[in-house]
Amino acid sequence: MNPWIAIGMLALVGVLIPVGMMAVSALLRPSVPEKGKRNTYESGEVPTGDARLQFNIQYYMVALLFVVFDIETVLIFPWTVIYRDAVQSAGLTRALLPMLVFIGILVVGLAWAWRKGAVQWVRSPRHRRREIHE
Repeated sequence: MNPWIAIGMLALVGVLIPVGMMAVSALLRPSVPEKGKRNTYESGEVPTGDARLQFNIQYYMVALLFVVFDIETVLIFPWTVIYRDAVQSAGLTRALLPMLVFIGILVVGLAWAWRKGAVQWVRSPRHRRREIHE
């Protein structure tokens, strides 16, 4: 059998299963049209105010730094598992140098983020007013 036929069949099944499930769902589900179902919030709450909110960019920066250092952990763990075998087969320098370069790049990145103030939490104006009045 040609491998492309198997790949095509797998793609076809991958598309047909979700489409089939949605079609069966559309046929079997009850239809109860209500005005409340078309609202932005279906929990019964009446929406107030604007949907756009001011979002502190600091949350994004902390999440981004977390992802970077989480990936660092994922990359360092397998290296630590094979380190002893790598030293025996390739030598200390060839086993250790790439990881030291990798960690060095991350330390430089952390120092840059620290210097730019990305890891320092910004205080809210309300908190600053409270500090002034106390």
